Formats: sequence, C-alpha cells, structure tokens
Amino acid sequence: MKRKTRRFIFFFATIGFLAVACAAIGALTLGRGSNSADLQLAAPKDLQGFVLSIYLNTRSGDLIAPSGKDDAPVLFTIERGESLNAIANRLQSENLIKDPDLFKRYLQYNGLDAGIEAGDFQLKQTMNIQQIAKTLQEGRIAELNVRIPQGKRLEEIADIVASQVPISGTEFLKLTQDAGQWKSQFEFLNDVPAGASLEGYLFPDTYSVPRDKVTARDVLLTVLRNFDKKVTPQLRADLQAQGRTLYDAIRLASIVEREAGVEKDRPTIAGVYLNRLNDGMALDADPTIQYGLGNTRDPNTWWPQITQADYQGVQSPYNTYLNPGLPPSPIANPALASIDAAIHPEKHPYYFFRTSCNNDGTHVFAKTLDEQIAHACP
Repeated sequence: MKRKTRRFIFFFATIGFLAVACAAIGALTLGRGSNSADLQLAAPKDLQGFVLSIYLNTRSGDLIAPSGKDDAPVLFTIERGESLNAIANRLQSENLIKDPDLFKRYLQYNGLDAGIEAGDFQLKQTMNIQQIAKTLQEGRIAELNVRIPQGKRLEEIADIVASQVPISGTEFLKLTQDAGQWKSQFEFLNDVPAGASLEGYLFPDTYSVPRDKVTARDVLLTVLRNFDKKVTPQLRADLQAQGRTLYDAIRLASIVEREAGVEKDRPTIAGVYLNRLNDGMALDADPTIQYGLGNTRDPNTWWPQITQADYQGVQSPYNTYLNPGLPPSPIANPALASIDAAIHPEKHPYYFFRTSCNNDGTHVFAKTLDEQIAHACP
C-alpha cells in the first residue's frame, strides 16, 4: 500500500507541475505581445527540454534584443575544435552578445550547437542572439586559401600572397617593414629592436581569408595571430628559463631553416651554431651571406649561389664570416620545427657540418676541422 501511495503522490505531483508550467507558458505568451512572433523555439522533446523552454520564454526579450547599436560588420573567426563555451565568451568580449549562458542554452535547446563549424563569419552588434546563431549555422564567408611556404624572406612572401589573393604585394610588404606598429597588439614582438621589420614572424602555414573585401592588413593580422598561437607560452617560458630572447631564437631558427634539408637535422644544426656562439666563434653561416646579397647579384632570385670569395668579399652586416654573433635580424621566416630546434637545440660536441655525399638532404657532423675535411665528398 505504501508503494502505491507514493506512486499516486508522484503522479499527481507531476500532473500538477505540468499544469502550472503550461499555465506559466500561456501567461508568458499572452504577456509578451509581439515578442511571441519573433522568438523561434523548437518544440521540447522531453521534460528537461520543457523546463528549458520555460526559461527561454522568460528571457525572450533578451533573445530578440541586439547587444548594441553599432551596425559596422565584425569579422568573427571560429577556430577548428573551439568549444561552444569559448565561442560564447569571445562573442561577449567583442560586444556581440551580452549573456554567454543564454546564448549557449538557446543553441543547445534548438540543437544548433553541433552545427557550428570553423570559419569566418560577418556579424554585427545590431544582430540578436537568434540572428547570430543562424549566421553561425549558414553564413560562413566564402574563403580563399593562402599558403605561406617556409624559409622565404619578406619580399618573396609579399609576392606569393599577392599571387593568391586580390591584394597589393607592395602594400603587404610595406606593412611588414616596421614591427613597432604591431607591438601594441602582439606581445611577442616586444623584444624586436626599434625600426626592425617583421622578418621571421610570418608563420609558414595555409590560411583561410574572406573572399570578399580582403585587405593586406587582414592577411597580415591572421598570420601574426597564428604565430602567437603556435609559438606557445611554454616555448617562450623555456627560452626565458635559458636567459634567451624570442628574437634571438627566431634569428637562429631562420638560419636553421635555410640550412636544414631534413627535419631530423634541425636540432643538431641548431646545436652546432649555439656551440660556436657559446665559444666565441663566428657562425660562418652561408645563408646569411645570401640574405645580405639579396637579389643584387641575380634579379631572378633572392638566394644567389655564393662563391669562396664571398666569405671575405661580401661587405654586409649579415656576413657571419666577418661579423661575430647572430645576424642583425632573422634572414627568413622559419617553420615551427626550426623554431623548436632553436629553443631546444641538441646538446652535442659538434662544431661543423656539411651536406652528406648521398644526396638525400641530410648532413654529417664533425667535432674538429680535420673531421670536417675528412667528410668531403670524393
């Protein structure tokens, strides 16, 4: 009897709750006036959904009200794998919504959260939560892919980018000439010397940019944001623990990038150069001479073939046979593998290396100059 009594009590309590809830929804619907036509909610699928629908109805005014009055388009980028929570918080930080929790609950109730994919979207403060949710489902901006290859210098990258998207290579290059104008936006540039360019910081990768109204500044901002993301706080902390700066690491990484033929050699090559630096030796890095020459020897390439005479004959601050220490700036834009190698070089006793004789891109390493000479190909 007690068990039946409890069942009856639960049954009538549930009926009572549903009756009260229905009355509440009816009252809310009648009280909202024109809002009822504006709010778009799917039918609840279960009791939990029913309760959530009551909450969303009570917040109907917030769901259909825009967050601001500025009608200027805002480019909003969703990264691959970004969580709904992170998306909602960024929407709030950019003044596109006021309540991240309400935004998430609206999407989850209507089953829209699973439909958000990575991409670029054009939003406005004058859009409400419903309109933003719909745009994130359907309104991805048509995109172009831009590929920046590793190991190129700024002039090359400007031409490569301009060949892929409708921007001016000259304008893009001009924006890279003074890193100082970007320091307020990117802390990782703080140790770049005054007047230095962005050489070394254009992270090699494939980027998606809006097909319409893309500008040189848009592309460059996207590239710098990627550097900030890929060169992680942990990598920077590892450098700081060694008493080294990021600018020093990028200068070294750019040389490693131009020297290494295969990825496995990068940490070893970085170790050779650091051994030389630590012992007060000249770097003797051929790519730095090429950078100093640029296209003055051959207008068809920025990386000319150098001769034996160039080691002493090329009068440039980038000639590391004549000038001690690292070159004045990075000489190319290195991939992450080279940056990591410069931050975590291999510890070994080698001071010399040369291309191996099997023509597979690898190098052989030597402790002494005699060993280095012995490794010469027949």
